[in-house]
Amino acid sequence: MTGRLTLICCGSTEANRFGAFARDEPLEPGAIEYARMVACGLARADRVWRSPALRAVETAGALGLDGEARQALRDQDFGQWAGRKLAEVEPGELATWMSDPDAAPHGGESLRDLRRRVSAFLEEALGMAGHTLAITHPPVIRAAVCEVLDAPPQGFWSVDVEPLGLTRFTSDGRRWALRLAALR
Repeated sequence: MTGRLTLICCGSTEANRFGAFARDEPLEPGAIEYARMVACGLARADRVWRSPALRAVETAGALGLDGEARQALRDQDFGQWAGRKLAEVEPGELATWMSDPDAAPHGGESLRDLRRRVSAFLEEALGMAGHTLAITHPPVIRAAVCEVLDAPPQGFWSVDVEPLGLTRFTSDGRRWALRLAALR
């Protein structure tokens, strides 16, 4: 059984523009317009899933998709850092969080917990034939790439995910592989 999974990053928000940790917020107007322009390039899907966050709901709508909300696709819980700019976080706490995958100085979800959640999602989707589109967030996509590549925890920080970026995976029913697509 073969399957395809395309992770679509939510469109940009005010938090993206100001270098802040995400909270549940709407898309910027320009992101909605851009999503409408790129929607025609999406491949047909057998199922559409999305994060329950407002920005994922709005991204799906702008792409002309509906989508079933899946908790596994929710953004990383940034706890007390949600909505705060990176520069507003105590540097020692930030360094701990970035160097220790079990640390959660913000009181939210550690990187290891995020990766476990994403790993369970990938395992669930592994047995599904056809094409799944999933609208989610940069930390979820980073964790998925690291999981599929069996990358060490520090690899998380080497994956850059753009708003409305696509990350594709293929499956033979036993494992996922990262797919780097050609221009068409």
